[in-house]
Amino acid sequence: MSTIKEVFEAGKGILQLTPTWVPRGFNEPGHRLRLHPDDYYAFGMDRGGICERWLGSINRALNGPKTGETEGMSYVLVNKETKEKVLFKDFIDELGADLIGDTLMEKYGTWPVFAKLYDYDKPLFHHLHLKEKMANRIGMHGKPESYYFPPQYNAPYLGRFPLTYFGFDPSTTKEEVMDCLRNYDVKDNRITELSRAYRIKLGTGWYTPAGVIHAPASVVTFEPQWNSDVNTIMENVTMGEVNPHNLLTDCAPEEEKDDLEAIFNQIDWEESTRADYKETYFREPKIKSSTNEAVEKWFAYANDYVAAKEVTVLPGQTYTLTDQSAYGLVVTQGHGFFGDFECEAPGLLHFDDISGDEFFISEKAAKAGIVVKNTSTYEPLVLLQNYANNNPEVPAEK
Repeated sequence: MSTIKEVFEAGKGILQLTPTWVPRGFNEPGHRLRLHPDDYYAFGMDRGGICERWLGSINRALNGPKTGETEGMSYVLVNKETKEKVLFKDFIDELGADLIGDTLMEKYGTWPVFAKLYDYDKPLFHHLHLKEKMANRIGMHGKPESYYFPPQYNAPYLGRFPLTYFGFDPSTTKEEVMDCLRNYDVKDNRITELSRAYRIKLGTGWYTPAGVIHAPASVVTFEPQWNSDVNTIMENVTMGEVNPHNLLTDCAPEEEKDDLEAIFNQIDWEESTRADYKETYFREPKIKSSTNEAVEKWFAYANDYVAAKEVTVLPGQTYTLTDQSAYGLVVTQGHGFFGDFECEAPGLLHFDDISGDEFFISEKAAKAGIVVKNTSTYEPLVLLQNYANNNPEVPAEK
């Protein structure tokens, strides 16, 4: 029997994953990812600071020419004593439907989503992610995504600008946006003057379709998303930081890199200017169940791509968590047991440390139910789960 199958069977369909840190050459780390202060530049000063942790990822980061071969890709812990680990993608490739279920395997041939925790001290630039057809032209996938703002990671500090810009004000004209693109290499184009900003409410979320321009807030965000890392940045100066020209053109085909109209056409204009944007895409949590042992709340739902849920197991309680599809999971608060695995939210991690807060659960194990035990007398045990688009229990409407 292969190591992969041995680990899968020993965990009864649960895999323990190790932290996957991702640096970025823009913005600044917010220092809220529970990573040791000495380790935020562990990839090298020329790579920028670590601003993201990717969860259950088989996707390689789009981080320029120095990107490592497996940068952004998750690993499964196969031996605690030796800290040996194997790529999560290798588990999916070998186990297939036994891990992710028949539906996803037949439709996509792989696990099509992942999640991340991102942590920027400043707001991100006004940018968009390509829609599927446009992304396919450069050999990538589109990137619809959801956001959730976990209080556990944001309680100490909300960053320098805890507001998110979504789209453009409905009164905005296409020519006004084209002027911003023409000025990208000339002067501060102030493109967010054409947008609308919303103050972030912790414990809630948003859904952002591919093609919608947006500038996320400086709060730690849990982001379930499609398997992609494509961005077109249309804001050239963000809180004094100049965004180089290549960020505008990196995800355009070679023949369109000098064509501003073609770059403009990456915008989903109808979605980016809709008057009911908040009404349509803001997500208050929806309670799935509430008992004396635990509360389950959906916070990513009502879309065709991703879903996510928060589970809070109350102090001293044991709860059987049952789901209808495979999922990734991260612990944001507390400690206890998840199945046979000890689990805990980290206090402080070094770059190469193993953690007990990240897992992946097979479809069969999810359906059978995982026994979750909160061993604390005082604190809740809080879990965030992220799914693909095949869970029939996800609310289809707001």
